[in-house]
Amino acid sequence: MRHVISVLLQNEVGALTRMTGMFSSRGYNIDTLNVAPTDDPTVSRVTVVTTVSDAAIAQLNAQLAKLIDVVNIHDMTLGEHFEQELVIVKLKLGIGGFAKALLLAKKYGATILDEEAVSCTIQLTGWVAEIDEFVAAAGAIGKLSAVARSGSVAVSKGEVILSSFDAHHQLSA
Repeated sequence: MRHVISVLLQNEVGALTRMTGMFSSRGYNIDTLNVAPTDDPTVSRVTVVTTVSDAAIAQLNAQLAKLIDVVNIHDMTLGEHFEQELVIVKLKLGIGGFAKALLLAKKYGATILDEEAVSCTIQLTGWVAEIDEFVAAAGAIGKLSAVARSGSVAVSKGEVILSSFDAHHQLSA
């Protein structure tokens, strides 16, 4: 099963390596990894997407919770959440390709960042499935010269926030 895990992690040298090492040492792949600062300069928010069994993710979450650098963990897949991704694609265009790129951008609500007769760069933020669909459609109208994806970022729906997760859910071992 696909799991989206958010982790508050201390901004310390080696903290991210120790956290991601838990996945590789157990033979689990990380599909996407996004790390960014929070409003607290001593803490970063890490969003990890991985595809493992429910039992494996429970074990990983329990092991991650034991790391000294981990402030808090929330398995977003335990409840309703919002998950978005950013993609920037650079297209090499043929004759009439720019008109198709404009239509593509309009269809998806994307932004054209750079436009020339033979190439353009388009940015889209959306649900992961929409991003996948957009990249495929872009590849059908021109040659994909570059595809840069941010990886997923996620927040839970409702009042539960990452720092209050412990009060609402128990991590199972």
